Amino acid sequence: MSDSIDPKLAKAEAKAEIAKNKALRPWFKKKRFILPIALIAIIGFSTANNAGTSSTDDLVASEEANDSSATETTETETQATEEFPDETVSQTNAREMADSYLRSSAFSLKGLIEQLEYEGFSNDDATYGAEAVKADWKEQALLSAESYLNSSAFSQTGLLDQLVYEGFTDEEAEYGAMNVEADWNEQAAKSAESYLKSSSFSRTGLIDQLLYEGFTQEQAEFGVDQAGL
Repeated sequence: MSDSIDPKLAKAEAKAEIAKNKALRPWFKKKRFILPIALIAIIGFSTANNAGTSSTDDLVASEEANDSSATETTETETQATEEFPDETVSQTNAREMADSYLRSSAFSLKGLIEQLEYEGFSNDDATYGAEAVKADWKEQALLSAESYLNSSAFSQTGLLDQLVYEGFTDEEAEYGAMNVEADWNEQAAKSAESYLKSSSFSRTGLIDQLLYEGFTQEQAEFGVDQAGL
């Protein structure tokens, strides 16, 4: 019997260990899950009538739609070829995947490079792909800030720290935290309610906790008042 280790099994165990280590990060500074992306193109066609036949108009419309889609695809490919004439195949794939990720979620430049590396690209190709999309990273920081506030409560300071942890520069993170539309008093109230659902606090203790989270004295007191303490 051979003592060699199955490469696929070893790779799977390594990924499992990485995932386990990532899960140990504090809740307030945890990066979004990195998941492989599935690129699925869904093309709609006109369905047949009850007798199994379609009208001439439906067929013409379908053909025109297909022709239009094919033309747009050709034009996009031609434009990409002209804009990136010296790309290797791997660089092209990295750039296209980076663009696909940014269509569905917000990333810092650093975070996007890490995501592409997770997908199996080398650091050079991942860096190339992330930089080639020429994203507005300040806008990405703002989108990320909005996403965080949709799922959890943050002080402005806490949100800025979270964005920096996600890989945004200080300038980008400040832009995101300063320009997101948030009621920080309301965020303090939500944070206070969240703490009380998981543990018991005195009024003073809960205020101190909110201050530790980055809320101002006024915001912390408002939050605790709203929580009923």
